[in-house]
Parts: sequence; structure tokens; C-alpha cells
Amino acid sequence: MKGPLALTLGEPAGIGPDITLLSWTRRAELELPAFYLLGDASYLRERVARLGISVPIVAVAPEEAAAAFASALPVVDVGVRATAMPGLPDDTSAPVAIAAIRTGVAHVLSGAAVAIVTNPVAKNVLYRSGFAEPGHTEFLGKLATEATGRNAHPVMMLWAPELAVVPVTIHLPLTEVPNRLSFELIVETGRIVARDLQERFRISRPRLAIAGLNPHAGENGALGAEDHAIVAPAIDQLRAEGIDARGPVPADTMFHPAARASYDVALCMYHDQALIPIKTLAFDHAVNVTLGLPFVRTSPDHGTAFDIAGSGRADASSLIAAIKLAARLARQEPVRASAAS
Repeated sequence: MKGPLALTLGEPAGIGPDITLLSWTRRAELELPAFYLLGDASYLRERVARLGISVPIVAVAPEEAAAAFASALPVVDVGVRATAMPGLPDDTSAPVAIAAIRTGVAHVLSGAAVAIVTNPVAKNVLYRSGFAEPGHTEFLGKLATEATGRNAHPVMMLWAPELAVVPVTIHLPLTEVPNRLSFELIVETGRIVARDLQERFRISRPRLAIAGLNPHAGENGALGAEDHAIVAPAIDQLRAEGIDARGPVPADTMFHPAARASYDVALCMYHDQALIPIKTLAFDHAVNVTLGLPFVRTSPDHGTAFDIAGSGRADASSLIAAIKLAARLARQEPVRASAAS
């Protein structure tokens, strides 16, 4: 790669600091690419002491990170002190987490970093600070739009070697999904997914399997009108644009091995329809990838785990997978789920 990855601190009271430190300790064994953490070096030193591990911490400028990475975890200060104890977010939690995300976007757009890997945040902690966006993904889209002047439509994809899924609607109560689901939303999501699988994942002709909203994809209208009235016309439009899309497919038959081998990504109509299968198949190594942004962003597919933060029991597998995938996408190497090879 032409530069290091930028990792954000995430919620300091969560396991983000722990798994970052653990990932660095495995840098040589796993041949991890150079990365630096955006946050507070003194806070990381405190977490090192609590965990009782040997990780030198060095405060650096971004351009110094790659050279420092072999002998110490490079930390780029974001100008906000973190003070939260593990498991106990405080008034510094949201400001330092937000500052790390803002700085990461600035660094990747300037070329100081080649991609962003974000550690988990706690939405309820952000909301209490006045954070206005629904979540991480939407905030990244807002920052990209502000920085470039071009409207970004971020799309969340969960990727693992076994399966890739995209929820068309994300964090909504189930009762709101039918009202928010639209022809336009499905078509725009499908376009972004197909484009980024071509351009970033280097899949020459991505295959999109699109789930129905209702059981049995509506059973020809007997179990709901949305699949016939909204989902099927959106698939027809995607096909008319040359995108390999099929469906609506009944969601209960989409995720067995033979079905997964027939597509590169499953577009699902709501959060749990997408996340239950991938978390069942790949709970400890699935990666959250944001499509539709002018830069590469990945993240572990888990939360802050306040209950084990600072205990030494955190598993860094998903963050390591996110680091590896970010590096592959930054290098633009072909990436395909093995089940769909």
C-alpha cells in the first residue's frame, strides 16, 4: 500500500482500545499492514497497563506512522483527552470518538491514510451528547458530502468469506420498514452495491440476489403487496441497467450453501433479515464495509462490549478481519466470498 490505515478509537470505555492493542501484538504473525490509531496516546498507555500486555505506544504525525509501526503502536492525537474507565463511558467518550472519526475522514481524503477502520461506538452515548446522525455510517456519509460537495449515499454491507449481505433499510422499527421501503431506495442501493463490488472488490459482473420483504416473497400477493408492487419493479429496473439482479427471493431459502454459491451479495429488506444469517455463519470474523463513499471504510461487526472492556477477554478477530479487508480494498485486489467463488 502507499500509506497506512487509520483506525479510530471508537468508544474509549468499550473494547476498541483492547482489540486495537491485541491486533498490533499480532502484526508480524498475521502480516498486518501498517496502521495508526486516532485517539489519545496517554489513554492507550493506561489501557496497556490495565491489560498487563507489552505494547509500546508512540505519539506520531500520520506521515511517521508507517515507520513506527514495527516497534510501537503509533497514535495520532485528535486533540480530545479520554478519561472514561472501561465499561463506564463518561463526558469525554462522545467528543473523542467523534473527533477520531472526523480526523480519519480528513486523513483519508487528504491521502495521509489509504482507508479508515472504525472501532465500535455506543450510539446511546453519542445521542446523549447531541449527536444528530442515526449512526456511524450516516455520519461518515455526511462528512464525505461536506468535504467533497458531492452527495454520498452510504450503504452498509456485512462481508465474510461465507456471505455478503446488504440491508436496504437499516436501524428501523419493523413496523416502519414497509413505509420506508421504496422502488427508488432499492434501485439506488442496488446500483451502489454493483458499482462498488466492481470497482473496489474487483468482481467483474456482481451477482445480486434480492430478498422479498414478506414470507415466500409475498406468495403472489397473498402475503403482502410490497414484493409485487415495489421489490419486483426495482429488480426489473436494475436488470434494465445491465445489473445481474434476481428476485424477489424468499428469504428463508437464500442462505443455505447451494443458494449462497449462486450470488455475490444478498440485498435484504430490513436489518435482521440480513444480519441474522451472517452473524450465524461468521459471528467472530464478519466485517462491516461502507459502500457509496469516496474512500474505503471497514469496521468490526460487533459492538462496544462494555461488560468485558479492560478485562483482557476481548476477541480481536473481527477487527483483524476488518484491517485485512481494508488493506485488500485499498490495494484493489479481487475479493469474493468463497461460497460464491
